[in-house]
Amino acid sequence: MKDVTKGKAGDEILEDSGENLLQLPKSEPARQTGEHISHHHQHHHMAHMDPLLMTFFVLNDLKLGKTMPLYFPYVDPSKSLDLLPKEKPDSVPFSPNSLPYLLQFFSISQDSPQAKAIEETLRICQDDQSINVGKGETKYCATSLETLVGQASKIFRSDTGVQILMTSHTSKTKTTASTPVLQNYTIVGKPKEIAAPNIIACHSMSYPYAVYYCHNPEGDTKVFEVTLLGEIDGDRIDAVSVCHMDTSQWDPHHVSFSVLGVLPGSSEVCHFFPPGDNLLLLPYY
Repeated sequence: MKDVTKGKAGDEILEDSGENLLQLPKSEPARQTGEHISHHHQHHHMAHMDPLLMTFFVLNDLKLGKTMPLYFPYVDPSKSLDLLPKEKPDSVPFSPNSLPYLLQFFSISQDSPQAKAIEETLRICQDDQSINVGKGETKYCATSLETLVGQASKIFRSDTGVQILMTSHTSKTKTTASTPVLQNYTIVGKPKEIAAPNIIACHSMSYPYAVYYCHNPEGDTKVFEVTLLGEIDGDRIDAVSVCHMDTSQWDPHHVSFSVLGVLPGSSEVCHFFPPGDNLLLLPYY
């Protein structure tokens, strides 16, 4: 794998099936908006704003033939990290108090952007690990597939299993870093609604191995699978979207209201999940 940063002590922990999985993005930690990690949302009527946020819409937009300017960032598959078997991350400390040890363990410079990203991830996970926040929303961090699914099963109060959905590129032409990330996309198939009375959204965090920050938003939601086609290069996206049907209790300063031009409780708020390491967990029925 490319751009691998590793230390001798960390090699044994992070090798799975002969492949070293230790890798850190060079970017800053994910920013937060509202009550959870930002999805980088924005509505197409607000094109003068940050294009990174252009993924908000309303339920009426979900119809065959609808065209919307949307931001779908290119994600290099080689940069994605697979969740490790539970025994491996469980053998390494995972708390802000262990930061000096972890930096030495992974041979990461104390003043580097990677170190700051690790510190931010540990802080967020320490604050939100398996606790109820606000009016019933549950948040947790998962360092293994067992934890990701196990915690979800507890939240769903279900033993029927957990299904995982994600947005993906399925272009016939190879998607690369030169693919326009902001362009007009047209819905080319009838949106498919997925039964989902309860959902958990999980987003990858900056860390030497795969860590997901997950939250279970309260309130009624609708989940859709949508196929979109890019106007410029024919980029095909199989997207997962979520509509929050009751926004009456949301923070009135939540970015979605300003970009959609609506007030809390006056409209549902929908958004697409970006491609890459962003997961939507649903119970099987």
